[in-house]
Amino acid sequence: MNRKFWIIALISFINSLSFTILIPVLYQYGRQFNLDDFQTSLLFAIFAISQFFSTPVIGKLSDRFGRKPLLIISLAGTVVANLMAGAATTAAVLFFARFLDGITGGNASVAQAVISDVTAPEHRAKAFGINGAAFGLGFVLGPAISLVAQKAALNTPLGTSFGASFLVSGVIATIALFLTIFFLPETLQTKAQKAQNIFDIGLENLIKGLFMPKIGILLIINFLTGVTFTLFTFAFQPYFLKVLHQNSDGLALMFLLFGVLAVIMQTIGIAQMTKRLQLVQILFMGLFIRSLSFVLMPIWENIYYFIVVCVLFSLLNSVVQPMISALISLNAKPEEQGTILGINSSYLSVSNAFGPVIAGLMVNQEYPTSYGYPLYLAGICTFLVLGLAFVKRKDYAIKVSKT
Repeated sequence: MNRKFWIIALISFINSLSFTILIPVLYQYGRQFNLDDFQTSLLFAIFAISQFFSTPVIGKLSDRFGRKPLLIISLAGTVVANLMAGAATTAAVLFFARFLDGITGGNASVAQAVISDVTAPEHRAKAFGINGAAFGLGFVLGPAISLVAQKAALNTPLGTSFGASFLVSGVIATIALFLTIFFLPETLQTKAQKAQNIFDIGLENLIKGLFMPKIGILLIINFLTGVTFTLFTFAFQPYFLKVLHQNSDGLALMFLLFGVLAVIMQTIGIAQMTKRLQLVQILFMGLFIRSLSFVLMPIWENIYYFIVVCVLFSLLNSVVQPMISALISLNAKPEEQGTILGINSSYLSVSNAFGPVIAGLMVNQEYPTSYGYPLYLAGICTFLVLGLAFVKRKDYAIKVSKT
């Protein structure tokens, strides 16, 4: 791995840190504005839907104008949005801030395109694994920083407001922005041909992508895995707080546990697994354990049992997204990496809108046990996704020499 890769990996880590700081508090911040469970799910959804439309545009523009300028624009949007959300006094401002973060939120796909630019095909899976580990490391430190921010805010005018985490997130995203401006060189060697029509900005590729040989089926699999995962992520927090009767400090520690295990798996684990297994085999294993874990989680309402299942889940779940990203990258042409990975991020983003809304409709805060229902549904649906991925494996599988 060269110097450019490690620079973008550092930027990805800092960017993920600004994102993961928000994960333990977003549900609780919505409730702070007196939003019910369904309204809070829309807070998740508006970010995802706006990102669905913006990411392919940002990805295509990065193929045309370069990675660096689009990454700067995207990170700047995150900075402004999170500072606005942290200072919000009404739910309307909070919703607008989440929309703004989503509409400028193509930083992950552009970072993936940079990785594709600077790594050889035989090292692509390992590179995406390390990038995934950077995100996982954000999961380790993000919740911890979020917890510290909440404790520090008690002695400020913010008091018990969860907005403190958004303010800290905005400051951290600013660091990633400065690193991009001053240290990241442009990595795009061959720019895509300029469009004849100025309105050709990539939205049509959302449909075209589904019909691309080898790429389309992976986009569908990625979308479906995203829906099942966000069913879990929305239901997990109220289940942990209201069914298992734990507090926000324990919730932050659970996310920290997820992050530690993900980092171990995405650095050491994926490197070892790719020496012995093909990428699709690793993907199947991750999907199977994810499905099994979702179904097992709500069976017994006991915190120690729940933690054991979460450990099993965290270890194998962390390989799913890097394997899908690697397979998509390896099946795409070099000059289309930004476009294809942008489309992929879009479908993953919009999937993040469906999961919380479905979960929000299934639960009833007057019956806490209902918070386990989305977990059962997520497990069943993930198993069906595994079946689809297995049946269609010949359409997208690619053999990479094990080094």
